[in-house]
Amino acid sequence: MSLFEKINHHRLPSHIAIIMDGNGRWAKARGLERAEGHREGVSAIRRVVEAAIRTSVKTLTLYAFSTENWYRPTEEIDGLMDLIVYAIAKETADLKKNGVSIASIGDLSRLPVNVREALESCIRETEGGRNLKLVIALSYSSKWEITEATRRITGDVIKGVLKAEDISEDTISRYLTTSEFPDPDLLIRTGGEQRISNFLLWQCAYAEFYFTETFWPDFSEEALYKAILDYQSRERRYGKTSEQI
Repeated sequence: MSLFEKINHHRLPSHIAIIMDGNGRWAKARGLERAEGHREGVSAIRRVVEAAIRTSVKTLTLYAFSTENWYRPTEEIDGLMDLIVYAIAKETADLKKNGVSIASIGDLSRLPVNVREALESCIRETEGGRNLKLVIALSYSSKWEITEATRRITGDVIKGVLKAEDISEDTISRYLTTSEFPDPDLLIRTGGEQRISNFLLWQCAYAEFYFTETFWPDFSEEALYKAILDYQSRERRYGKTSEQI
């Protein structure tokens, strides 16, 4: 029986978030430039998107570029931005054909104009997709997101739109950039590191974490199925006891 056949399709994670780590180390291990690792990482994205559709996962969020990544060497950032534009242009038609709807989260104002325009065009072209919501986190960090939400909440309190005593967890969730998406059920990080690097801190309060040594360029459909099966082996209690569940 294949890994896909072992999956219980009645207990799927509705939303999977992935920290795609290891492109540079994958390239270094092969004596290649880091840019080659990033290019190979695009192929991994295609594989994982197709596998997510096959398993009927509804939302997939990919951590593509963090606010901290702006501190990387300029040459590498420029190469990544060019690759993002190329990948978006190349993949839009197939995403649309496969029923994938693109969304984005992050401080997009920091992106080069050509990247922003390519992303906005892809979002418009794919807005009718119903098979998978693919959320691209670009120039994103949770601390930035929560800070921005706090500013907006404070502004609305000052304007009288919101009362301070009415602020709740639901209020904060509504002001986050992810307000239209469900919280992740499963967070995957590739590349061997065991941290979540400022990614969806609020939203992952009760996500199941799955860490793998596999570098992102080597992450396959089977690797995703393995992560889903591991998720399905866990008991999600949300603070309750096993008996209550």
